[in-house]
Amino acid sequence: MSISTVLAIYFILWWVVLFAILPIGVHSQHESGEVAPGTDPGAPAVHLLWRKLLWTTIVASIVFAVAVAVYKANLVPIDWLMKVSGPPHQ
Repeated sequence: MSISTVLAIYFILWWVVLFAILPIGVHSQHESGEVAPGTDPGAPAVHLLWRKLLWTTIVASIVFAVAVAVYKANLVPIDWLMKVSGPPHQ
């Protein structure tokens, strides 16, 4: 695989993991009992974004490493993937 393909796959994987991790541990202002004036009560009280970005990078790197290992070991043959994901044969 070319480096651009590897980076594109990691980038897409990172975003998917980010959206999976974002809602973890979020408490709304309404739940915490402290609603800041002019904000929505459902807005997060504390977002901890940098911590979530760090966890996203760690989890995405682990998932990516497993995917690369599966690819390198040819555990899921490319021919089979092309056959399964291609258009149906008539």
